[in-house]
Amino acid sequence: VQLVESGGGLVQAGGSLRLSCAASGSTFSINAMGWYRQAPGKQRELVAGITSGGGITNYADSVKGRFTISRDNAKNTMYLQMNSLKPEDTAVYYCNAIHIAGVDYWGQGTQVTVSS
Repeated sequence: VQLVESGGGLVQAGGSLRLSCAASGSTFSINAMGWYRQAPGKQRELVAGITSGGGITNYADSVKGRFTISRDNAKNTMYLQMNSLKPEDTAVYYCNAIHIAGVDYWGQGTQVTVSS
């Protein structure tokens, strides 16, 4: 499974960005997926997760009400709509996919920078 993120960039506080994660390869073997982020000097943290069918989602408290995770299995793509962005959202955002055998796959990351 290969994962490629896109959609990062520089935005002012209060603005919006939409991240995409395109999966290729053995996509039929993907179970849950999620978005993680890592800011400089900090550990990688879970931002949002979504089940294989998209019916169940979960969010970090810091992004609840501002971010929305979704996936389009027909397009093998997952999204993260980020609204009301804050400077503390600045980080490298990573796409994660969990194989049905329990193996984790990661994308290369996309930088999100929110200016104040």
